[in-house]
Amino acid sequence: MAAAGALLAVQASVPAQASSTSGFTLDSNPILFVHGYNGGSSNWNTMADRFRADGWPSSHLHQWNYDSRQSNTITAQQLSTEVDRVLAATGADQVDIVSHSMGGLSSRYYLKNLDGTAKTEAWVSLGGPNHGTDSANACFDTSCPEMRIGSSFLTALNSGDETPGAPRYATWWSPCDTVINPDSSVSLSGAVNTKTSCVSHTGLLTDATVYAQTRDMINR
Repeated sequence: MAAAGALLAVQASVPAQASSTSGFTLDSNPILFVHGYNGGSSNWNTMADRFRADGWPSSHLHQWNYDSRQSNTITAQQLSTEVDRVLAATGADQVDIVSHSMGGLSSRYYLKNLDGTAKTEAWVSLGGPNHGTDSANACFDTSCPEMRIGSSFLTALNSGDETPGAPRYATWWSPCDTVINPDSSVSLSGAVNTKTSCVSHTGLLTDATVYAQTRDMINR
């Protein structure tokens, strides 16, 4: 989600371990980045470059692109296919999913309803409208009503266990995020929920502290 019109083969050689204790190791999973509404794969350029600097090979960094206007249920089905493609390409057993904004909804749907928990070790939501946002009232694509507070999509997604299965779940929310209203929408029961400094909705994608915390969370 970018903000109310702005809501937002061959595996490369893998280094044995980066010099940083928080760097890539042979146990690190490939990362699948899922952008938000009106976003695109390039939203992740800064974060992906930081992962590369910490030793992740490009073969393990997948900046996925999809049509954010469509229903999140359709996106989740496409995400399932993409996860399988990444696992086949890398030879890994599981992925780590890092999502921004609305990307958290389709990836949560994948985990909950499409057997994604077996293929995902860690899931991250940066500024996700997990319980809805009033910003979605101002957009009208198919995915927009699903992001609205009290939508049938969110009611079903949040029913029962909000963090099902074995994956580790974590969210980050900013008190200065004017796209996700209320701020409390982001946090999930059963997740590690972190309040950031005063960064914008899109700033969650490039903030150095958020990156370092995300890296350390998925790379346990």
